[in-house]
Amino acid sequence: MVKRFWDQATAEPVDGAYAILLDGRPMHLPGGVTLRLAHPPLAHAIAAEWQCAGGGKGGEMSFADTPLTRLAGTAQARIAADPAPAADAIAGYAETDLLCYRAEAPESLIRRQEAAWQPWLDWAERRHGARLRVTSGIVAIQQHRDSLAALRATVGAFDPWALAALGIAVPALGSLVLGLALAEQLLDPATAHALGALDELFQAEQWGEDAEAAARRQAVADDIAVAARLIALTRLGS
Repeated sequence: MVKRFWDQATAEPVDGAYAILLDGRPMHLPGGVTLRLAHPPLAHAIAAEWQCAGGGKGGEMSFADTPLTRLAGTAQARIAADPAPAADAIAGYAETDLLCYRAEAPESLIRRQEAAWQPWLDWAERRHGARLRVTSGIVAIQQHRDSLAALRATVGAFDPWALAALGIAVPALGSLVLGLALAEQLLDPATAHALGALDELFQAEQWGEDAEAAARRQAVADDIAVAARLIALTRLGS
């Protein structure tokens, strides 16, 4: 927790981009550089985070109060100069995509996975030319290199902001396919989370909800929602 030291947080144009000003002074990233934002909607949303954080000057804030700032800072400081490592890490999830690993029993879960997951694998094949193989159980299946290459090319075409968002959303979902559908705004974050958590939600239906597991799921859902919001804000007006 830190003390809030400003009254007003605003987004202002500076040198062809937007900066976040705290009582007129530019906000800096941990490395010391000023956060620069190319997308006005994102800049104003981040300013709103800082305006609300801590409730008022002298109040206590946590950096958990500024999730968009963290993602935007990651995009600028860690990804923008060399996006390839981030793209490689994200694309790597295609090798073990959650949607490709189906239950062996019970039959009701098998049917639910087929109905919920297969349409998105079919979409990945139509949209991105990536046919992913499906297996039952936990034994790893090797995906075709052409499919993996197609998905790597798709991920590599995203800008640093989308890569920062996918770097959160794809691991949270366990699925590159769901992450791409989220990035293309074909899935809303709540539906994407429900698909990624399908097995866990099924078990909760069968055996009852566990408070700790539910809290973990909510934290994951929050991460997915922030990632989706960042992507949406960078595309407003595009």
